[in-house]
Order: sequence, then structure tokens, then C-alpha cells
Amino acid sequence: MHAWEQIQETIDFIEDHLTEEIEIEKLAGMAALSPFYFQRLFSRLVKKPVAEYIRLRRMAKATEALLQADQRVLDIALELGFSSHENFSRTFKDTFGMTPSEYRKNPTALNYMTKPELLLNYVLLDEGVPLITEGIVLEINRQKLREPAFFVGLEKKLPVQFLNGLGTESGADPLDTLWRDFHRQKGAVLGLPDDVEEIGVTYPCSEEGYFCYFAGGTAQAAVIPENISSWELPQGDYIVCSFEAENFKELVMDALYKAQQYLYQVWLPNKNLSTDFFCAERYSSHSPETTSMEVWLKLTN
Repeated sequence: MHAWEQIQETIDFIEDHLTEEIEIEKLAGMAALSPFYFQRLFSRLVKKPVAEYIRLRRMAKATEALLQADQRVLDIALELGFSSHENFSRTFKDTFGMTPSEYRKNPTALNYMTKPELLLNYVLLDEGVPLITEGIVLEINRQKLREPAFFVGLEKKLPVQFLNGLGTESGADPLDTLWRDFHRQKGAVLGLPDDVEEIGVTYPCSEEGYFCYFAGGTAQAAVIPENISSWELPQGDYIVCSFEAENFKELVMDALYKAQQYLYQVWLPNKNLSTDFFCAERYSSHSPETTSMEVWLKLTN
């Protein structure tokens, strides 16, 4: 068994026992390592210490449980292994910047720690061959865009710390507000139909320490107003990573992060390929029924 497989076993065990006390010594025994070396290897592969990872995954589960109106905050706290309502509330606020009660009264999209799939760090996909891993179906192909595609929408400047931590750091998701604003303005302001294809694009910002994100929908180049933000997806050869998840939340909060990490950290370097400065996420829509999307990266060689 490879070392990453041993650590993945402990990750799977943690996920199934988040409501129980989890001992480092037991996890180390599962991985056939001493507690010292287990914690070193876990931190190296997961990018988080074991205790912090367990805390962040419990907080991720708490965000789901708090949306169930029939569960008291105290019951959720005790179920997740916290000794008191106060301890749970303090940990939740330290993680997400709001108390559990505030989140329950005004639910908002939160950026939380996802469960890693270490397989994606060590398997090199052939083009056109789907990979099925827990909760995700992923496939990579090449595609030629013969004519540019045009989009209108909104853009936002964000600190690069958010981009670097997406999917692993916790807190409120700043892109959720942008997408909500886009959908409010989609028809009345931008003149787009409800069923238009949508795109999210990450690209560099002229201001150091920031990146830009564009959220928009398909438009005709000849009718883009000058005062409206727009994006042109240029013609050329692309790497297209298509993937599916069980629901829309998992698609954009979990599968998207893992697909991007796999492309940039594993697949492209091993294929000796380089891509342009932007990453385009293409959706049929942002409706709760959407369970698939594509990431488009334009080849430069």
C-alpha cells in the first residue's frame, strides 16, 4: 500500500466518525505509523494538522446541520463532540466569522474544508477516460473553439489569499454575493434570458495582491453595452475538464476545487502543457438542479 492510501484510510475513518472522539493514536495505528510520523505525513499530504483538519470538517458538518430547523444548536454541538453550547459557538465564530445562531437566521454560502481525495494527486488520467472517485466523475479532453464566445456580467476584485485557499480555508464565500448580484441583474439590467449559459472566470488583476473574478452569461458581441462588464473567451485550443457531483453545492464547493487542483498541480505539469492566464468555469446554469460543469483552460503550446 502506498503512503497516501494509508492516509486516505484515516481520512475516510475521520469522515465516518466526526460525531465521536477520535484519537491520534488510533489513526496512527490504522496507518501503521507512530503518532509522530503519522502526524507529519498527514500534515504533508492534507496541508493541515490532524486536529485542525478534524475541527474544520466538524465545522463543515455543522453548517449543514444548522440548516435543519428541528435541531437545537446545543444538540448539534453535543453531537459533534463539543462540551457546551459556548464552546461550539466560539469555535464556529472563529472559523466562519459568525455565530451558529447568526448563520441559522441568515444562511450564507461558506467556504469550508473539503474532504481530500488523495487519489487525485497520484493518478494521471488519459484524455477521454473518466475517473470516478468519491462523489465526483471527472474527464479531460481537448477542444477547439473556432470562434470567440462573448459574455456580459459583473466582476469583482478579491485578495489572492482567497484564491490560494479556496476549498481549504474557512469563512464566508465572497463569490456567492457576486453571483447573487448577477442573478438579480441578469434580466432587468443585463438583458439576459433565464436559460442562458453562465461562466465564471478567474484572471489576474492589475493591482498587486489581488485577482479578478467575472460572473456572466452568454451575449452577442455586437450588442454589449459599453458600461457593462464583458468577457471574451478567445478562439483556440483548450483543455476542457468536465465533471459531475451529487448536487450543486458539492459541484461548486468541492468538485470544482478538486478539479482545478488536479489540473494545475498534477495533470498539466505531467503532460508538459502550459495554459493562458485565465481559468473559465462554464455552467448550464446556477440552479440547484445543476450537477455538472466544465473548466476551460486555453493552451499556449
